[in-house]
Amino acid sequence: MRHRFHALCPYFAMFPEGFVEKWVDQLTRPGDYILDPFSGRGTTPFQALIMGRKAIANDINPVAFCVTYAKTNAPSISTIRRRLTILENDFQPNDYEPARRFLPPFFRRAFSPPTLRQILYLRSQLRWKESNVDCFIAALILGSLHGESSVSPSYLSNQMPRTISTKPEYSMRYWQKKNMRAPRRETFEILRRLLNFRYASEPPVGRATVFLADIRDLPRFKQKLPGRIACVITSPPYFNVTSYEEDQWLRLWFLGGPPFPTYREVSKDDRHENPTAYWNMITDMWRVFGLILAPNANIVVRFGGKGYEPNQLIDAMTACSVVSRRRVRLAHHAVSVIKNKQTDVFRPGSKGCKFEVDCHFRMG
Repeated sequence: MRHRFHALCPYFAMFPEGFVEKWVDQLTRPGDYILDPFSGRGTTPFQALIMGRKAIANDINPVAFCVTYAKTNAPSISTIRRRLTILENDFQPNDYEPARRFLPPFFRRAFSPPTLRQILYLRSQLRWKESNVDCFIAALILGSLHGESSVSPSYLSNQMPRTISTKPEYSMRYWQKKNMRAPRRETFEILRRLLNFRYASEPPVGRATVFLADIRDLPRFKQKLPGRIACVITSPPYFNVTSYEEDQWLRLWFLGGPPFPTYREVSKDDRHENPTAYWNMITDMWRVFGLILAPNANIVVRFGGKGYEPNQLIDAMTACSVVSRRRVRLAHHAVSVIKNKQTDVFRPGSKGCKFEVDCHFRMG
């Protein structure tokens, strides 16, 4: 049975755990360290732990960090239940009415007043960077903060996609046109139900090391890296495909960000539209690999880009590896056509990335 932590939080542009499982099985042995420097929702480090490996993860996006850390450093279910009880008992709804009224109109249409007061309270109380218990609760909320509420009672918002946060103006127009009202949800009740569902699968024994940082800063943490990294399995941002900062703006708000979408404030590498800037970022990735990876490390990269043919992507990725100052050899590559694009859910007919390329490199 699929581990229920894998779907803790729906996430745009994610690769399946089967992809990780295949490469972990082929390239590593139990006890090896596996790194994902663009961890997203944490599929690589979590699957590595399930398979008896040790995991290191990094992402500059706070949403990715929160979800990855929650899945790979899960506390006992009893400690989460106690924390939820304390939070619920201390909640005073009237204390959060001024904050609710101060928010932009989007929020008052996206969430019912009682639900929004609960969300604001939890936003102010959860210390997700400091506590693995609070981090897990925050990750549960991120997974239910928005979604297809007409289909599932686990989503807190008015009707929205579950993988991305649509823009405020677009959302308001859609809700008004469809005459949609935000459902009243009891947040604590939903959290307890989701908690029981996720913990039907036993958390892995191991724990991952997770950084909230730019990939370029990883060499600075070399002393904190717990061991020799034998393998990388990762998927860097695709060229000119999606903006995680823009598309995850509502989840970023819950984690302490502003109540509106921002652009390249969290990461300057978010959806590079300039080829030179994009490949400079990939070059920096290889420079970091050259500094922190063990001899004879394996590197598996899944990536893509709008406007590129597969052979162009493979050639460019291989050329960038030269800056690692290590002997790098392309051992295998595969190309797959993206048939059911995730963007079709909320941007029907959009012209996105047509191909994904998997490259396996061996580093001397």
